[in-house]
Amino acid sequence: MALKKMDSKTPSKKRTSSSRHWQSPPVVVIFKDMESFITKVLQDFIVISSQHIRELPLVLIFGIATSPMIIHSLLPHSVSSLLCIELFQSLSCKEHLSTVIDKLLLTAQFPFKLGEKVLQVLINIFLYHDFSVQNFIKGFQLCIVEHFYSQPLSVLCCQLVDAKKRVNSLSHDQCENIRRLPSFRRYVESQASQKQIALLTADNFLKEIIQKLLEDLHVYHENYVSVLRCLHVFTSSLPKYPLGKQIRELYCACLENRVWETEEYESSLQLARMLNKSDLVTMLQQCVEIFVSSSGKEFDKTVEKLKEFLTQFQKLEEAFQERDVSVSSQKELQKKTDLYHLQKTLLELKESRRSKKLTKFEKLRFEVVDYIDSLVRDYLIPADHKTLHEIVYFNTASVLRGHLNAAPRIALHTALNNPYCYLKNQALKSDGGSISNKAPDICIVYKLHLECGRLINLVDWLEAFSTVVMAVEGPNADAVSSDQVDDIIHARFIRAVSELELLGFIKPSKQKTDHVARLTWGGC
Repeated sequence: MALKKMDSKTPSKKRTSSSRHWQSPPVVVIFKDMESFITKVLQDFIVISSQHIRELPLVLIFGIATSPMIIHSLLPHSVSSLLCIELFQSLSCKEHLSTVIDKLLLTAQFPFKLGEKVLQVLINIFLYHDFSVQNFIKGFQLCIVEHFYSQPLSVLCCQLVDAKKRVNSLSHDQCENIRRLPSFRRYVESQASQKQIALLTADNFLKEIIQKLLEDLHVYHENYVSVLRCLHVFTSSLPKYPLGKQIRELYCACLENRVWETEEYESSLQLARMLNKSDLVTMLQQCVEIFVSSSGKEFDKTVEKLKEFLTQFQKLEEAFQERDVSVSSQKELQKKTDLYHLQKTLLELKESRRSKKLTKFEKLRFEVVDYIDSLVRDYLIPADHKTLHEIVYFNTASVLRGHLNAAPRIALHTALNNPYCYLKNQALKSDGGSISNKAPDICIVYKLHLECGRLINLVDWLEAFSTVVMAVEGPNADAVSSDQVDDIIHARFIRAVSELELLGFIKPSKQKTDHVARLTWGGC
């Protein structure tokens, strides 16, 4: 999918800045695809609009998929001279997606969240199918609908103040639903025996605990987002991006499991311990800004600690005591060209680095990285480890795939092989591979064709179809002549075979005139 470049053209009688001084706001007209417009119509529209520019100021925005030079190909000089042309390029769709995720998911303002697998499904559809931000938003909306439709406790998926009020009005059945949640059962098992009994029997006590747990979940999301952004500051500029360049990649990794237990995280820490002073200072300043602007109330000490690191870096004056040693070692490497001496010298250098003491800068750099690591371990716990996460997280990725990942071939096979799946008619139920007499004609023909080989004899196929149909129609049929019945069955068979050919399951065979060739195998 090619990225569109947008051209902004301000129509005016002359290319002068004075024509821009409109007394009223201009009317903006957007042409999504300039190349698809009829040239004559476009030219006439611009000429006519330019004649009324003082009464009706216009700004035309043309979407161009090829090159800005297409303007001069589509518009003659007499028309293009009426335009004040300015070029600008829209943001890439990936940047728009990052903005959507940042505003909708990486915030504590909206309580509804997506689980890791669900978010990965939406991102994969975006990256590997359509690059459509609009479709991503529609998928997100579908997740909201599915969550509130399928999860009875989604009534508590709202702002914290409203959720606390709704907790007080929960019925006994709703309290029982909460007790059945896997995360809440784990919470109960971790409590003392007396408290367990109260949680499982007393609804009023349960409601008090639920309010506290919902508040903890809200605080968890506030802290989570801030620490995630801080971690992204450190990992987004590392070589080869072990945890991803975009924050959405890091977010998926943190949702999936304990990120600090992954190899990618360990690799990121090792690379972070080799950052230079200027990069570290810049990253720490960005982290301070993130935590200062955070809505979380637990980061006052964190901000003080980061500012303390910045002060130590400012006062730090490193003395490169090992410069002469390293220079002499490099000279030795240049002199000794045989492999044995090269390996020996490299081993000596490695041992010297192990034995030498760390400089003040290196010690401070290790402290900074270790402190960020401690924040990650404290605040980036996966959401499925938090109690009552089922209330706000939608995790049913299979449902989402069923709606968004189209599988027409499988759906078609299911409809033809088992029409009850879609029609819900009890008369269409059949056992195993048996063929129901009351199934639609195309379903009967389809099931019969599955029993054939590469070439299907139409006469044999018609006889088998007639046998299946007459099995139900024969005993109960009205007094109709056999010739009329044969004609009707023959017509039904021809229509069903034609429909099957239209769907692409068979085609006429050039080898034999009374045969058709089968095109699909494996049951679909």
